[in-house]
Amino acid sequence: MPPVPEPRASFWRRFTESRNGLGLLFMLPAAAFLLCFLTYPLGLGVWLGFTDARIGRAGQWIGLENYQWLMDDPVFWLSVFNTLFYTVLASVLKFGLGLWLALLLNRHLPCKNFFRAIILLPWVVPTVLSALAFWWIFDSQFSIISWVLLKWGIISQPINFLGDPWNARLSVMAANVWRGIPFVAISLLAGLQTIPQSLNEAAAIDGATSWQRFRRVTLPLLTPIIAVVMTFSVLFTFTDFQLIYVLTRGGPVNATHLMATLSFQRAIPGGQLGEGAAIAVAMIPFLLAAILFSFFGLQRRKWQQGAD
Repeated sequence: MPPVPEPRASFWRRFTESRNGLGLLFMLPAAAFLLCFLTYPLGLGVWLGFTDARIGRAGQWIGLENYQWLMDDPVFWLSVFNTLFYTVLASVLKFGLGLWLALLLNRHLPCKNFFRAIILLPWVVPTVLSALAFWWIFDSQFSIISWVLLKWGIISQPINFLGDPWNARLSVMAANVWRGIPFVAISLLAGLQTIPQSLNEAAAIDGATSWQRFRRVTLPLLTPIIAVVMTFSVLFTFTDFQLIYVLTRGGPVNATHLMATLSFQRAIPGGQLGEGAAIAVAMIPFLLAAILFSFFGLQRRKWQQGAD
C-alpha cells in the first residue's frame, strides 16, 4: 500500500518555525512602538515645517517660506552657534573627564565599587532636579560659589552667572558636563574591563611606558566603544532641552538658546507651529552627520588595530 503523503504545513507554522520569521515576529512590537512614537511625529514635524500652521489653526502649504525666513533670522543663527559651541565643547570635556575617571576606577582602589556607584548619581538624578540645584548654585545673590570666592577675597562682588551671556553659556555647559560625565565614564569603564590585562603586561615587559601602553594597546582596543559612547553623548547634548529651559529659558537675550529650546519657544508659547517645526527639522542634518561619522568610523577596522 503506497504511503499517504503528509498534509502540507500551513503558512503560519512554517513562518513561526523559520528563524527569520520568528525574529521578525519578535521585532513587531518594537517596530509598532517606533512607528507610533518616532516615525509619525517625525513625519508630522516635517509636514508642519512646510505649512503656516498655528495653534488652533491647521495651516496651509507654503513650501519653503519657513526655511527662507529662518535664513534671515539672526536669533536662529545664534541658536545654531550656541548649539554647536555647546555640543562640541561639552562633549570634549565629558570625554576627557570621563576617560580619566574610567582609567582611575579601573585600577585596584579601596572601595572602588562604592565609588563606581556614587559616580552614577549625577546621571540617575532627574534632569529637572539637577537643573534646579544648579539654578541655586548659580543664583546671582545666594550662589555658594560667589560666597566662597568672596570669603577668600578672590572677587569683590557676586558673579552674575546666568545674567551675563558668556557666563550663562559656560554655566549651563558646566551643568551639562556634570550630568554627562557618569555616562561616559561608566561606558568606557565597561570597555576597559574587556581588554585583557595580559596585553598590557606583555607591553610592560617589552619596556613600554604607561603612556605607550595606553596609546598603543588600550586606546586602539577602546576606539569602537569610544565611537558609540561619543555618538550618544553628542546626540544627547545636541538635543538638550530640559537643562536649558529650567536654568535660563534661553536667556539672557537669547544667549543660551539651543535649536531645541528655540523650536519649542516659537512653536508652543509663540504659537507658530510651522516655524517651530522648521527649526526642529533643521536639526536633522546635524544629527545625521554625527550618526554617519560614528557609523563609518566603526567600519574602519584600522582604528581598532591602532593604525593612524
